[in-house]
Amino acid sequence: MDQQRKLGIWVLTALVVGNMVGSGIFMLPRSLAEAASPIGVMFAWLLTGAGVLMTALVFGNLAIRKPDLGGGPQIYAKELFPKGSNLSILSGFMSSWGYWVGNFAGNVAIITTFASYLSTFFPVLTSDKTVLTMGSFTLKLGNLLTFLVCTALLWVMHAIILRGVEDAGKLNFAATAAKVLGFFLFIVIALFAFDRAVVGPLDAPRYDGDGQPLGLLGQINNAALATLWAFVGVESAMVFASRARKQADVKRATIAGLLIALAIYIGISFLVMGVLPQNKLIQSEKPLVDAIIAIVGPAGGYVLAGLGLISLLGSTLGWILLSAEVPYQAAKQGLFLPAFLRENKKNVPSFSLTLSNALAQLFIFSTISHSMAAAFDFVIYIATLAYLIPYLIASVFQLKLTLTGETYMEARERMVDGIIAALATVYSIWVVIAGTADIKTFLLGVVLLASGLIFYPQVKKAAQQAKEKQKLSA
Repeated sequence: MDQQRKLGIWVLTALVVGNMVGSGIFMLPRSLAEAASPIGVMFAWLLTGAGVLMTALVFGNLAIRKPDLGGGPQIYAKELFPKGSNLSILSGFMSSWGYWVGNFAGNVAIITTFASYLSTFFPVLTSDKTVLTMGSFTLKLGNLLTFLVCTALLWVMHAIILRGVEDAGKLNFAATAAKVLGFFLFIVIALFAFDRAVVGPLDAPRYDGDGQPLGLLGQINNAALATLWAFVGVESAMVFASRARKQADVKRATIAGLLIALAIYIGISFLVMGVLPQNKLIQSEKPLVDAIIAIVGPAGGYVLAGLGLISLLGSTLGWILLSAEVPYQAAKQGLFLPAFLRENKKNVPSFSLTLSNALAQLFIFSTISHSMAAAFDFVIYIATLAYLIPYLIASVFQLKLTLTGETYMEARERMVDGIIAALATVYSIWVVIAGTADIKTFLLGVVLLASGLIFYPQVKKAAQQAKEKQKLSA
Protein backbone atom coordinates (compact mmCIF):
# COMPACT_ATOMS: atom_id res chain seq x y z
CA MET A 1 0.00 0.00 0.00
CA ASP A 2 1.36 3.41 -0.92
CA GLN A 3 2.74 5.30 2.10
CA GLN A 4 0.65 8.37 1.31
CA ARG A 5 -2.51 6.26 1.40
CA LYS A 6 -1.86 5.00 4.94
CA LEU A 7 -3.63 6.37 8.01
CA GLY A 8 -2.02 9.29 9.86
CA ILE A 9 -2.27 10.14 13.56
CA TRP A 10 -5.25 12.49 13.14
CA VAL A 11 -7.31 9.94 11.27
CA LEU A 12 -6.35 7.24 13.81
CA THR A 13 -7.29 9.51 16.72
CA ALA A 14 -10.60 10.28 15.03
CA LEU A 15 -11.28 6.56 14.69
CA VAL A 16 -10.71 6.11 18.44
CA VAL A 17 -12.84 9.12 19.45
CA GLY A 18 -15.46 8.44 16.80
CA ASN A 19 -15.87 4.80 17.80
CA MET A 20 -15.86 5.54 21.54
CA VAL A 21 -18.18 8.53 21.41
CA GLY A 22 -20.99 6.86 19.52
CA SER A 23 -24.31 5.57 20.74
CA GLY A 24 -23.14 5.51 24.35
CA ILE A 25 -22.97 9.28 24.68
CA PHE A 26 -26.67 9.55 23.84
CA MET A 27 -28.07 6.68 25.89
CA LEU A 28 -25.65 6.24 28.81
CA PRO A 29 -27.00 9.13 30.92
CA ARG A 30 -30.27 7.19 31.17
CA SER A 31 -28.57 3.83 31.83
CA LEU A 32 -26.31 5.28 34.53
CA ALA A 33 -29.11 7.13 36.31
CA GLU A 34 -30.99 3.85 36.55
CA ALA A 35 -27.98 1.74 37.56
CA ALA A 36 -26.50 3.82 40.37
CA SER A 37 -26.73 6.88 42.58
CA PRO A 38 -24.66 9.94 41.59
CA ILE A 39 -21.85 8.88 43.92
CA GLY A 40 -21.98 5.35 42.49
CA VAL A 41 -21.73 6.78 38.99
CA MET A 42 -18.75 8.91 40.02
CA PHE A 43 -16.85 5.91 41.43
CA ALA A 44 -17.74 3.84 38.35
CA TRP A 45 -16.25 6.48 36.04
CA LEU A 46 -13.10 6.75 38.16
CA LEU A 47 -12.65 2.98 38.28
CA THR A 48 -13.42 2.38 34.62
CA GLY A 49 -11.39 5.38 33.46
CA ALA A 50 -8.30 4.27 35.38
CA GLY A 51 -8.69 0.65 34.27
CA VAL A 52 -9.17 1.49 30.62
CA LEU A 53 -6.25 3.94 30.72
CA MET A 54 -4.04 1.04 31.80
CA THR A 55 -5.53 -1.09 29.03
CA ALA A 56 -4.96 1.69 26.48
CA LEU A 57 -1.30 1.92 27.51
CA VAL A 58 -1.04 -1.85 27.03
CA PHE A 59 -2.52 -1.54 23.52
CA GLY A 60 -0.10 1.23 22.64
CA ASN A 61 2.93 -0.65 23.96
CA LEU A 62 2.02 -3.84 22.10
CA ALA A 63 1.48 -1.97 18.83
CA ILE A 64 5.09 -0.73 19.06
CA ARG A 65 6.69 -3.92 20.43
CA LYS A 66 4.77 -6.39 18.28
CA PRO A 67 3.99 -4.56 15.04
CA ASP A 68 3.67 -7.88 13.18
CA LEU A 69 0.63 -8.80 15.29
CA GLY A 70 -1.75 -6.06 14.15
CA GLY A 71 -5.50 -6.50 13.97
CA GLY A 72 -6.76 -6.00 17.51
CA PRO A 73 -6.24 -7.23 21.08
CA GLN A 74 -7.71 -10.67 20.35
CA ILE A 75 -4.77 -11.55 18.09
CA TYR A 76 -2.47 -11.96 21.10
CA ALA A 77 -4.36 -15.05 22.29
CA LYS A 78 -2.30 -17.26 19.99
CA GLU A 79 0.94 -15.89 21.46
CA LEU A 80 0.09 -17.23 24.92
CA PHE A 81 0.70 -20.81 23.72
CA PRO A 82 3.48 -22.57 21.74
CA LYS A 83 3.63 -21.29 18.16
CA GLY A 84 1.63 -23.39 15.69
CA SER A 85 0.08 -25.59 18.41
CA ASN A 86 -3.60 -26.53 18.42
CA LEU A 87 -4.11 -24.41 21.54
CA SER A 88 -2.51 -21.43 19.82
CA ILE A 89 -4.80 -21.69 16.78
CA LEU A 90 -7.94 -22.43 18.84
CA SER A 91 -7.44 -19.59 21.33
CA GLY A 92 -6.63 -17.12 18.56
CA PHE A 93 -9.66 -18.10 16.52
CA MET A 94 -12.13 -18.13 19.44
CA SER A 95 -10.92 -14.78 20.70
CA SER A 96 -11.16 -13.28 17.22
CA TRP A 97 -14.61 -14.81 16.74
CA GLY A 98 -15.96 -13.33 19.99
CA TYR A 99 -14.46 -9.94 19.23
CA TRP A 100 -15.95 -9.97 15.74
CA VAL A 101 -19.40 -10.91 17.07
CA GLY A 102 -19.15 -8.01 19.52
CA ASN A 103 -18.29 -5.65 16.67
CA PHE A 104 -21.20 -6.33 14.36
CA ALA A 105 -23.62 -6.67 17.29
CA GLY A 106 -22.42 -3.32 18.65
CA ASN A 107 -23.04 -1.71 15.27
CA VAL A 108 -26.74 -2.33 15.79
CA ALA A 109 -26.76 -0.29 19.01
CA ILE A 110 -25.32 2.67 17.10
CA ILE A 111 -27.65 2.28 14.14
CA THR A 112 -30.78 1.97 16.29
CA THR A 113 -29.74 5.07 18.24
CA PHE A 114 -29.46 6.92 14.92
CA ALA A 115 -33.09 6.03 14.19
CA SER A 116 -34.08 7.18 17.68
CA TYR A 117 -32.58 10.64 17.12
CA LEU A 118 -34.00 10.83 13.60
CA SER A 119 -37.46 10.55 15.19
CA THR A 120 -36.93 14.10 16.53
CA PHE A 121 -37.43 15.30 12.95
CA PHE A 122 -39.78 12.50 11.89
CA PRO A 123 -42.06 11.59 14.83
CA VAL A 124 -43.75 8.92 12.69
CA LEU A 125 -40.76 6.69 13.60
CA THR A 126 -42.29 6.31 17.07
CA SER A 127 -45.87 5.79 15.83
CA ASP A 128 -47.90 3.15 17.69
CA LYS A 129 -50.26 2.64 14.77
CA THR A 130 -50.74 -1.08 14.07
CA VAL A 131 -49.71 -2.21 10.58
CA LEU A 132 -49.96 -5.99 10.94
CA THR A 133 -51.19 -8.49 13.52
CA MET A 134 -50.27 -12.19 13.43
CA GLY A 135 -51.34 -14.11 16.52
CA SER A 136 -49.60 -12.54 19.50
CA PHE A 137 -47.25 -10.51 17.27
CA THR A 138 -48.19 -6.92 16.46
CA LEU A 139 -46.17 -4.86 14.01
CA LYS A 140 -46.31 -1.12 14.66
CA LEU A 141 -45.71 1.52 12.00
CA GLY A 142 -42.92 3.15 13.99
CA ASN A 143 -41.03 -0.13 14.38
CA LEU A 144 -41.41 -0.95 10.69
CA LEU A 145 -40.09 2.45 9.58
CA THR A 146 -37.25 2.22 12.11
CA PHE A 147 -36.27 -1.15 10.65
CA LEU A 148 -36.21 0.31 7.14
CA VAL A 149 -34.12 3.35 8.23
CA CYS A 150 -31.60 1.15 10.07
CA THR A 151 -31.31 -1.18 7.10
CA ALA A 152 -30.76 1.71 4.66
CA LEU A 153 -28.07 3.27 6.89
CA LEU A 154 -26.19 -0.03 7.20
CA TRP A 155 -25.97 -0.62 3.45
CA VAL A 156 -25.24 3.00 2.48
CA MET A 157 -22.20 2.86 4.79
CA HIS A 158 -21.30 -0.46 3.23
CA ALA A 159 -21.20 1.17 -0.23
CA ILE A 160 -19.07 4.09 1.05
CA ILE A 161 -16.45 1.79 2.60
CA LEU A 162 -16.17 -0.28 -0.58
CA ARG A 163 -14.76 2.87 -2.20
CA GLY A 164 -11.67 2.70 0.05
CA VAL A 165 -10.68 2.44 3.74
CA GLU A 166 -8.55 5.60 3.70
CA ASP A 167 -11.28 7.75 2.16
CA ALA A 168 -13.81 6.36 4.63
CA GLY A 169 -11.37 7.20 7.44
CA LYS A 170 -11.16 10.82 6.28
CA LEU A 171 -14.95 11.07 6.19
CA ASN A 172 -15.06 9.67 9.71
CA PHE A 173 -12.50 12.32 10.77
CA ALA A 174 -14.77 15.12 9.52
CA ALA A 175 -17.79 13.71 11.36
CA THR A 176 -15.75 13.22 14.55
CA ALA A 177 -14.38 16.80 14.50
CA ALA A 178 -17.93 18.15 14.16
CA LYS A 179 -19.30 16.12 17.05
CA VAL A 180 -16.40 16.85 19.43
CA LEU A 181 -16.95 20.60 18.94
CA GLY A 182 -20.69 20.14 19.36
CA PHE A 183 -20.43 18.11 22.56
CA PHE A 184 -18.05 20.57 24.19
CA LEU A 185 -20.54 23.31 23.33
CA PHE A 186 -23.28 21.24 24.98
CA ILE A 187 -21.12 20.91 28.11
CA VAL A 188 -20.62 24.69 28.30
CA ILE A 189 -24.38 25.34 27.96
CA ALA A 190 -25.29 22.63 30.48
CA LEU A 191 -22.80 24.05 33.01
CA PHE A 192 -24.84 27.25 33.21
CA ALA A 193 -28.12 25.33 33.58
CA PHE A 194 -26.84 22.76 36.09
CA ASP A 195 -29.03 22.62 39.20
CA ARG A 196 -27.67 20.76 42.21
CA ALA A 197 -31.20 20.32 43.57
CA VAL A 198 -32.22 18.34 40.47
CA VAL A 199 -29.48 15.80 41.10
CA GLY A 200 -30.98 14.92 44.48
CA PRO A 201 -29.12 13.08 47.25
CA LEU A 202 -25.71 11.84 46.08
CA ASP A 203 -26.36 8.50 47.78
CA ALA A 204 -29.98 8.11 46.65
CA PRO A 205 -30.99 4.42 46.86
CA ARG A 206 -31.17 2.16 43.81
CA TYR A 207 -32.95 -1.20 43.59
CA ASP A 208 -32.40 -4.47 41.75
CA GLY A 209 -34.95 -6.34 39.65
CA ASP A 210 -36.55 -7.85 42.75
CA GLY A 211 -37.01 -4.48 44.42
CA GLN A 212 -34.17 -5.07 46.90
CA PRO A 213 -31.90 -2.10 47.70
CA LEU A 214 -28.46 -2.16 46.08
CA GLY A 215 -25.37 -1.38 48.11
CA LEU A 216 -22.74 1.04 46.82
CA LEU A 217 -20.53 -1.79 45.54
CA GLY A 218 -23.46 -3.32 43.65
CA GLN A 219 -24.27 0.06 42.12
CA ILE A 220 -20.65 0.54 41.07
CA ASN A 221 -20.66 -2.91 39.43
CA ASN A 222 -23.83 -2.08 37.48
CA ALA A 223 -22.63 1.36 36.42
CA ALA A 224 -19.11 0.14 35.57
CA LEU A 225 -20.51 -2.32 33.04
CA ALA A 226 -22.49 0.50 31.44
CA THR A 227 -19.47 2.84 31.44
CA LEU A 228 -17.34 0.10 29.90
CA TRP A 229 -19.50 0.39 26.78
CA ALA A 230 -18.32 4.00 26.57
CA PHE A 231 -14.72 2.79 26.33
CA VAL A 232 -15.26 0.04 23.81
CA GLY A 233 -13.48 1.30 20.72
CA VAL A 234 -10.35 2.48 22.53
CA GLU A 235 -8.52 -0.26 20.60
CA SER A 236 -9.61 1.12 17.21
CA ALA A 237 -6.21 2.56 16.27
CA MET A 238 -4.63 -0.76 17.22
CA VAL A 239 -6.93 -2.70 14.88
CA PHE A 240 -5.75 -0.50 12.00
CA ALA A 241 -2.08 -0.63 13.05
CA SER A 242 -1.04 -2.32 9.81
CA ARG A 243 -2.51 0.64 7.89
CA ALA A 244 -0.82 3.29 10.07
CA ARG A 245 2.02 5.45 8.72
CA LYS A 246 3.97 5.01 11.96
CA GLN A 247 3.49 2.40 14.69
CA ALA A 248 4.23 5.07 17.32
CA ASP A 249 1.16 6.96 16.07
CA VAL A 250 -1.04 4.06 17.21
CA LYS A 251 -0.09 4.61 20.86
CA ARG A 252 -0.38 8.40 20.63
CA ALA A 253 -3.78 8.16 18.93
CA THR A 254 -5.05 5.65 21.50
CA ILE A 255 -4.12 7.80 24.52
CA ALA A 256 -5.26 11.09 22.95
CA GLY A 257 -8.55 9.55 21.81
CA LEU A 258 -9.22 8.07 25.25
CA LEU A 259 -8.63 11.36 27.08
CA ILE A 260 -10.85 13.34 24.67
CA ALA A 261 -13.65 10.78 24.92
CA LEU A 262 -13.34 10.55 28.71
CA ALA A 263 -13.70 14.34 29.09
CA ILE A 264 -16.83 14.32 26.93
CA TYR A 265 -18.45 11.34 28.65
CA ILE A 266 -17.88 12.45 32.24
CA GLY A 267 -18.94 16.02 31.52
CA ILE A 268 -22.16 15.06 29.80
CA SER A 269 -23.23 12.18 32.06
CA PHE A 270 -23.03 14.34 35.21
CA LEU A 271 -24.43 17.53 33.72
CA VAL A 272 -27.52 15.78 32.34
CA MET A 273 -28.25 14.55 35.90
CA GLY A 274 -28.37 18.18 36.97
CA VAL A 275 -30.80 19.16 34.21
CA LEU A 276 -33.31 16.30 34.06
CA PRO A 277 -34.86 14.82 37.25
CA GLN A 278 -34.09 11.13 37.66
CA ASN A 279 -37.66 9.95 37.04
CA LYS A 280 -37.66 11.72 33.66
CA LEU A 281 -34.10 10.74 32.80
CA ILE A 282 -34.62 6.99 33.17
CA GLN A 283 -37.73 7.14 30.96
CA SER A 284 -36.04 9.13 28.19
CA GLU A 285 -35.03 7.53 24.87
CA LYS A 286 -33.24 10.77 23.84
CA PRO A 287 -31.78 12.09 27.12
CA LEU A 288 -29.43 14.66 25.58
CA VAL A 289 -32.14 16.11 23.37
CA ASP A 290 -34.57 16.22 26.30
CA ALA A 291 -31.92 17.94 28.43
CA ILE A 292 -31.15 20.66 25.89
CA ILE A 293 -34.88 21.24 25.32
CA ALA A 294 -35.23 21.78 29.07
CA ILE A 295 -32.46 24.42 28.87
CA VAL A 296 -33.11 26.39 25.68
CA GLY A 297 -36.40 25.06 24.32
CA PRO A 298 -37.42 23.00 21.24
CA ALA A 299 -35.00 24.74 18.87
CA GLY A 300 -32.06 23.45 20.90
CA GLY A 301 -33.47 19.94 20.66
CA TYR A 302 -33.41 20.07 16.89
CA VAL A 303 -29.83 21.37 16.83
CA LEU A 304 -28.62 18.64 19.19
CA ALA A 305 -30.54 15.95 17.36
CA GLY A 306 -28.81 17.09 14.16
CA LEU A 307 -25.44 16.90 15.92
CA GLY A 308 -26.41 13.45 17.12
CA LEU A 309 -27.14 12.30 13.61
CA ILE A 310 -23.75 13.54 12.37
CA SER A 311 -22.05 11.86 15.32
CA LEU A 312 -23.80 8.58 14.78
CA LEU A 313 -23.12 8.59 11.05
CA GLY A 314 -19.40 8.89 11.80
CA SER A 315 -19.56 6.19 14.48
CA THR A 316 -21.49 3.84 12.22
CA LEU A 317 -18.87 4.30 9.52
CA GLY A 318 -16.00 3.73 11.96
CA TRP A 319 -17.49 0.63 13.55
CA ILE A 320 -18.41 -0.99 10.25
CA LEU A 321 -14.81 -0.39 9.15
CA LEU A 322 -13.63 -2.06 12.36
CA SER A 323 -16.02 -5.00 11.95
CA ALA A 324 -14.63 -5.80 8.53
CA GLU A 325 -10.99 -5.27 9.52
CA VAL A 326 -10.98 -7.61 12.55
CA PRO A 327 -11.63 -10.97 10.80
CA TYR A 328 -9.56 -9.82 7.81
CA GLN A 329 -6.49 -9.23 9.99
CA ALA A 330 -7.16 -12.44 11.91
CA ALA A 331 -7.25 -14.36 8.61
CA LYS A 332 -3.86 -12.84 7.69
CA GLN A 333 -2.55 -14.35 10.95
CA GLY A 334 -4.05 -17.74 10.04
CA LEU A 335 -6.72 -17.40 12.74
CA PHE A 336 -9.86 -17.06 10.61
CA LEU A 337 -11.45 -18.57 7.54
CA PRO A 338 -9.35 -17.88 4.40
CA ALA A 339 -12.41 -16.47 2.60
CA PHE A 340 -12.07 -13.35 4.79
CA LEU A 341 -8.85 -12.46 2.96
CA ARG A 342 -10.72 -11.48 -0.20
CA GLU A 343 -10.25 -7.81 -1.15
CA ASN A 344 -11.58 -5.54 -3.86
CA LYS A 345 -9.46 -3.28 -6.05
CA LYS A 346 -9.37 -0.62 -3.29
CA ASN A 347 -7.77 -3.06 -0.78
CA VAL A 348 -11.06 -3.22 1.15
CA PRO A 349 -11.78 -6.64 2.75
CA SER A 350 -14.97 -7.00 0.72
CA PHE A 351 -16.02 -10.49 1.81
CA SER A 352 -15.52 -9.65 5.49
CA LEU A 353 -17.44 -6.39 5.08
CA THR A 354 -20.38 -8.03 3.33
CA LEU A 355 -20.74 -10.92 5.77
CA SER A 356 -20.34 -8.68 8.84
CA ASN A 357 -23.10 -6.39 7.61
CA ALA A 358 -25.34 -9.30 6.65
CA LEU A 359 -25.09 -10.60 10.22
CA ALA A 360 -25.68 -7.11 11.64
CA GLN A 361 -28.83 -7.02 9.51
CA LEU A 362 -30.13 -10.03 11.46
CA PHE A 363 -29.69 -8.12 14.73
CA ILE A 364 -31.53 -5.14 13.24
CA PHE A 365 -34.66 -7.30 13.16
CA SER A 366 -34.81 -6.72 16.95
CA THR A 367 -36.11 -3.22 16.20
CA ILE A 368 -39.32 -4.78 14.86
CA SER A 369 -40.49 -5.75 18.34
CA HIS A 370 -38.44 -3.66 20.78
CA SER A 371 -38.29 0.02 21.67
CA MET A 372 -35.06 1.91 20.98
CA ALA A 373 -34.01 1.78 24.63
CA ALA A 374 -34.75 -1.93 24.98
CA ALA A 375 -32.86 -2.79 21.78
CA PHE A 376 -29.91 -0.65 22.93
CA ASP A 377 -29.71 -2.28 26.38
CA PHE A 378 -29.99 -5.79 24.92
CA VAL A 379 -27.24 -5.29 22.36
CA ILE A 380 -24.69 -3.42 24.49
CA TYR A 381 -24.56 -6.19 27.09
CA ILE A 382 -24.04 -8.82 24.39
CA ALA A 383 -21.40 -6.71 22.64
CA THR A 384 -19.62 -5.56 25.80
CA LEU A 385 -19.18 -9.09 27.11
CA ALA A 386 -17.66 -10.10 23.76
CA TYR A 387 -14.92 -7.49 24.28
CA LEU A 388 -13.94 -8.42 27.83
CA ILE A 389 -11.89 -11.51 27.04
CA PRO A 390 -9.75 -9.89 24.27
CA TYR A 391 -8.98 -6.98 26.61
CA LEU A 392 -7.87 -9.46 29.28
CA ILE A 393 -5.80 -11.43 26.74
CA ALA A 394 -3.90 -8.33 25.62
CA SER A 395 -3.11 -7.41 29.23
CA VAL A 396 -1.90 -10.94 30.05
CA PHE A 397 0.26 -10.99 26.91
CA GLN A 398 1.89 -7.68 27.84
CA LEU A 399 2.49 -9.10 31.33
CA LYS A 400 4.11 -12.16 29.75
CA LEU A 401 6.48 -9.97 27.72
CA THR A 402 7.59 -8.08 30.83
CA LEU A 403 8.11 -11.31 32.82
CA THR A 404 10.17 -12.97 30.07
CA GLY A 405 11.96 -9.76 29.07
CA GLU A 406 11.12 -10.28 25.38
CA THR A 407 11.55 -7.02 23.37
CA TYR A 408 12.95 -5.21 26.47
CA MET A 409 16.46 -3.83 26.84
CA GLU A 410 16.05 -1.54 29.88
CA ALA A 411 15.05 -2.86 33.33
CA ARG A 412 13.21 0.33 34.33
CA GLU A 413 11.04 0.34 31.21
CA ARG A 414 10.29 -3.32 31.74
CA MET A 415 9.25 -2.71 35.35
CA VAL A 416 6.95 0.23 34.49
CA ASP A 417 5.25 -1.72 31.70
CA GLY A 418 4.93 -4.71 34.04
CA ILE A 419 3.06 -2.62 36.63
CA ILE A 420 0.77 -1.21 33.93
CA ALA A 421 0.09 -4.70 32.56
CA ALA A 422 -0.62 -6.06 36.05
CA LEU A 423 -3.12 -3.28 36.80
CA ALA A 424 -4.80 -3.76 33.40
CA THR A 425 -5.02 -7.51 34.06
CA VAL A 426 -6.59 -7.07 37.50
CA TYR A 427 -9.09 -4.58 36.07
CA SER A 428 -9.98 -6.89 33.18
CA ILE A 429 -10.53 -9.85 35.53
CA TRP A 430 -12.79 -7.73 37.75
CA VAL A 431 -14.87 -6.59 34.79
CA VAL A 432 -15.20 -10.16 33.49
CA ILE A 433 -16.47 -11.27 36.91
CA ALA A 434 -18.89 -8.34 37.15
CA GLY A 435 -20.02 -8.77 33.55
CA THR A 436 -20.83 -12.45 33.92
CA ALA A 437 -22.77 -12.07 37.19
CA ASP A 438 -26.09 -12.15 35.32
CA ILE A 439 -26.50 -15.81 34.35
CA LYS A 440 -28.86 -15.12 31.44
CA THR A 441 -26.48 -12.65 29.79
CA PHE A 442 -23.53 -14.93 30.55
CA LEU A 443 -25.15 -17.97 28.92
CA LEU A 444 -26.15 -15.97 25.85
CA GLY A 445 -22.58 -14.73 25.52
CA VAL A 446 -21.26 -18.30 25.86
CA VAL A 447 -23.65 -19.51 23.15
CA LEU A 448 -22.51 -16.77 20.76
CA LEU A 449 -18.87 -17.59 21.47
CA ALA A 450 -19.37 -21.36 21.22
CA SER A 451 -21.10 -20.98 17.86
CA GLY A 452 -17.68 -20.28 16.38
CA LEU A 453 -16.58 -23.87 17.10
CA ILE A 454 -18.58 -24.94 14.04
CA PHE A 455 -16.01 -23.25 11.81
CA TYR A 456 -12.87 -24.13 13.78
CA PRO A 457 -12.04 -27.32 11.79
CA GLN A 458 -11.84 -25.24 8.59
CA VAL A 459 -9.58 -22.69 10.29
CA LYS A 460 -7.32 -25.45 11.63
CA LYS A 461 -7.11 -27.08 8.20
CA ALA A 462 -6.19 -23.76 6.55
CA ALA A 463 -3.53 -23.11 9.22
CA GLN A 464 -1.99 -26.56 8.65
CA GLN A 465 -1.95 -26.04 4.88
CA ALA A 466 -0.22 -22.67 5.31
CA LYS A 467 2.33 -24.31 7.62
CA GLU A 468 3.08 -27.02 5.05
CA LYS A 469 3.54 -24.40 2.31
CA GLN A 470 6.03 -22.55 4.51
CA LYS A 471 8.03 -25.79 5.01
CA LEU A 472 8.09 -26.50 1.29
CA SER A 473 9.23 -22.99 0.43
CA ALA A 474 11.92 -22.98 3.15
